[in-house]
Amino acid sequence: MSPSLQAELDHALTAAVDEMRLAVGQLMDALTTERTALETADVDTLNRAGASKHELMLRLEQLDSERVQLSQNAAEASRVLAPKWQEILQSLRACQQLNQRNGYLVGIRLQQVRKALAVLTGNETEASVYGRAGDLRTSLRSQTLAEA
Repeated sequence: MSPSLQAELDHALTAAVDEMRLAVGQLMDALTTERTALETADVDTLNRAGASKHELMLRLEQLDSERVQLSQNAAEASRVLAPKWQEILQSLRACQQLNQRNGYLVGIRLQQVRKALAVLTGNETEASVYGRAGDLRTSLRSQTLAEA
């Protein structure tokens, strides 16, 4: 391979890794924003953060695919970039933990909503099951909560 082509591959790999570092930082920001939106029940911000998180995950997948492909022909640049790659992996682990915490918070909120609905409808939350077709079945008790 010609030296100029190798330099171009090395540069492309470096650019892909640098873009990944930037995208991981943005993902961490989106997860932090999502957490705040969950805590404050800010639906609009939560939707924007979720969309941003989705776009960033797609971008990271694309960049990682490029990184893997470029690494096959840029062994020296891969060795030089190894510390940056380790930083990216650490940041991704931190993002995973943030995402799990957010998911836990969503689970708690979902339980609270289900309990509130059970009180309003007179259904017990444990009485809900899924049928063979995947539909949610509940044993409804008709009770009047208030009369006009």
